[in-house]
Amino acid sequence: MIRAGLTADRVTLAAAELADEVGLDHVTMSAVARRLGVKDASLYVHVRNLEDLRGRVALLGADEKTIRIAEAIAGRAGKDALVAYADAWRAYAHEHPGRYTATQIPMRIDPDLAAQAAGPRRAIELTYSMLRAYRLEEPDLTDAVRLMRSMLHGFVSLEAAGGFAHARPAEDSWRRCLDAVHNALEHWPAPREGDSE
Repeated sequence: MIRAGLTADRVTLAAAELADEVGLDHVTMSAVARRLGVKDASLYVHVRNLEDLRGRVALLGADEKTIRIAEAIAGRAGKDALVAYADAWRAYAHEHPGRYTATQIPMRIDPDLAAQAAGPRRAIELTYSMLRAYRLEEPDLTDAVRLMRSMLHGFVSLEAAGGFAHARPAEDSWRRCLDAVHNALEHWPAPREGDSE
């Protein structure tokens, strides 16, 4: 247990590692303090409270996931980029379940801290940029982002919860779902009458 050199980043990383091991809901200030070998009060020098700490874990996860996705889709377009994006998303969710959960829960994050974090902003840019290869414009682009995010998050969340207890391998379904999303993006429906911009 390391006691010296405590920083907000080290506290956040300890909380993120704990979240991956036991789940975000089980991350408490006391549990993080025990992990670091310090008293609870020592953490409050570096983070305001549990909500602040979980927000920092969310930003860390968003940064890490975005970097992984950016590396995966670099130089790719269309279905190739879509599959690389989705596979990177799913791999991150499997490898870092606690951090991933934090990225999906709306939290009140310190605006100054959020402004310094490139992950969430970069994630939006990457997603919209990748989907522009499908020649979509607003408001279809926003709808496509919502479709894709719903499919990715829904699939990995159900998978993590053991929701695919069927003989057919989840990997086979994952590939078919990506085929279906690609097909939907390639053949995006015309706007419905009365849709708002």
